[in-house]
Amino acid sequence: MNVFRITLIVLLSFQRYSSFSQTKKANPLPVLEQKMKDQGLVDIQRNNPEILVDLKYSSTDNFIKKDVYGDLSRAYLQPEMLAKLIRASKYLQNSWPGYQLLVYDAARPNSAQYALWDALDEMKIPKSKKTMYVADPTIGSNHNFGCAVDLTIVDKNGQPLDMGTPYDFFGPLAYPRMEQEMLKNGKLSEKQIANRKILRTVMVKAGFTANTTEWWHFDGMSKKQARAKYGMIR
Repeated sequence: MNVFRITLIVLLSFQRYSSFSQTKKANPLPVLEQKMKDQGLVDIQRNNPEILVDLKYSSTDNFIKKDVYGDLSRAYLQPEMLAKLIRASKYLQNSWPGYQLLVYDAARPNSAQYALWDALDEMKIPKSKKTMYVADPTIGSNHNFGCAVDLTIVDKNGQPLDMGTPYDFFGPLAYPRMEQEMLKNGKLSEKQIANRKILRTVMVKAGFTANTTEWWHFDGMSKKQARAKYGMIR
């Protein structure tokens, strides 16, 4: 091989490397995703692709009808929380083959919490009632520490099970603590409650705590513990 050919090969290799480096620099991670990675949170689907993700706040399909997360499309949790979620997924698939978990929201930077909080003003929600919809961002939601997850279950066709209300429905119909009353009044069916119980069963068995007013929300630890152990995702 002569000197000319060696030089040409080196130049072409350098150009390919330079082009690859420029492409990487031109396509950085979304800002919110980078914030979470920098604080040690981990991507749910990269660790377990069997857990599905549809971030509702990365679309307008949510209660404020606004995209809050922008380019963020991947769901993150603290590693300890993800380990629990993976256990819940295994429990689900072992006991109800064909079913999968579908995550609607997980770790949420506090900046996004403020965006949700401010959107309530535009919706004309009275200040005294805002915490019925969104946790006060000065205090934070457990989502802001990467220690909470909102989710449902889909069947073998990828269709969410009927839970009686949509995600982020605000009112007694979504309250687990009022299910028997809603059943008695004919507002929830036995099948809808049974579907919720499947979700609660696998999540609680994996170490999560169920929420009394949101069938979709589960905490991996208390907010006090999360604040002390991890700190808020800014």
